[in-house]
Amino acid sequence: MARLDSSESVDISRTDDCVQPYLIDSSSLNGRLVRLGPVVDQVLERHDYPTPVKNLLAEVLALTAGLATALKFEGVFTLQTKGDGPVPMMVADVTSDGALRGYAQVSGEIPDLEDIDGAPIPTLIGSGHIALTVDQGPNTERYQGLVEISGATLEECVHHYFQQSEQFSSVVRLAAGPTPAGNWRAACLMLQRLAEEDRAEIRASAKDDDAWRRAVMLLSTANDGELLDEKLAPADLLFRLYHEDGVRVFDSKPLRDECRCSRDRIGRVLSTLDRNELQDMRHDDGRITVTCEFCNRLEGFTDEDLDGFFDAANLSEPS
Repeated sequence: MARLDSSESVDISRTDDCVQPYLIDSSSLNGRLVRLGPVVDQVLERHDYPTPVKNLLAEVLALTAGLATALKFEGVFTLQTKGDGPVPMMVADVTSDGALRGYAQVSGEIPDLEDIDGAPIPTLIGSGHIALTVDQGPNTERYQGLVEISGATLEECVHHYFQQSEQFSSVVRLAAGPTPAGNWRAACLMLQRLAEEDRAEIRASAKDDDAWRRAVMLLSTANDGELLDEKLAPADLLFRLYHEDGVRVFDSKPLRDECRCSRDRIGRVLSTLDRNELQDMRHDDGRITVTCEFCNRLEGFTDEDLDGFFDAANLSEPS
């Protein structure tokens, strides 16, 4: 890591599609700045979402990357919203090596952005819950946190989740929107401190709480323009916010647009279905087609293709 006004060397060359971890010297509070450029633009442009849906999904993608890097895991971190509004579900997930993807399910009429009046969550998602899941693969325990949706914005909802958590205190600033050229961008600025019992040894009376309040106040001064400015490097924004207290940065971590779907994986899923169910899925040409909800890629399967997957599934079953 390096103090931003020192000569120490860390990799802060990435300015887009990355997570920039940082530490405030005066208080030892840590955080992350997620900056999404081409990645979020590519995810959104694969689908014909209305603008308000794109805006909220972009925030969800940035928040997912920010929350995931607060954890130590090997696998997949998922954020999912479920509600009774015209966008009944949004899902974003990111792997521990930085592959990010997401999609929204739209089933009702979406109002214009100006009609949402600063309350996208009740307008688009409605009543429901947010689920955070860490899946580290087979033979491991799957962790899931669930909280009722409470708030007008995604920021307010995630702060409500943090208030229910006993693990750590956190605060976030989210921003998303298109550039004048029409390219979508998103950002998540996050700050956290350990749970009370974990801070007991380093706590110095009220100074710790004062430092937390000051850091949160400084974070809140970051406006959408700064968070989304493609010409303002993440490290420069952090220095602008926290230079009076000293800020150190660590190597930035890249994020990439990558879906984990594959023809083989889809074929294996189809082989778990009953043949009669598959019959109902056939088109006039006899093929079955499946579209990935994340990347919108379409895969077609003939009878011969499916026979191969069924044969492979039968061979893998214990005799």
